[in-house]
Amino acid sequence: MDTKKFIIASLAVFVVSSVLSFICHGVLLQGAYQATAEVWRPEADMNSKMPLMWATGLLVSFLFVFIYTKGYQGKGIMEGVRYGLWIGLLMSIPMAFNSFVTLPVPLSLAVQWFVYGVIQYILLGIVTAVIYKPAMAKA
Repeated sequence: MDTKKFIIASLAVFVVSSVLSFICHGVLLQGAYQATAEVWRPEADMNSKMPLMWATGLLVSFLFVFIYTKGYQGKGIMEGVRYGLWIGLLMSIPMAFNSFVTLPVPLSLAVQWFVYGVIQYILLGIVTAVIYKPAMAKA
């Protein structure tokens, strides 16, 4: 494993994931969250717990890249797309639909969590593949 690329890719995945999460949850799903406000913690309470969310996001970013390096084949961006798709399905199916079962939210919100989650992981797979590509041979 290339330690330098591993660290850079992990940090890049964390940053891109944070931006994509903001776009998804802070912009695209804002109306759905407002319509189900009674389900969620008050905003101040959520904000006080954000360091835990950032810490778990950072840990998951490192684990995401670590798992990628274990099956790394050097096949470029499509390898990242496939990896992101499989991890996206693995993570998004239970998060979206088990949350639907346990929280009183509409099925449409669960479907959006699933779709946006898979898209996010595919994009994170691409980021990982672009950064973790093999070094160019020197002429």
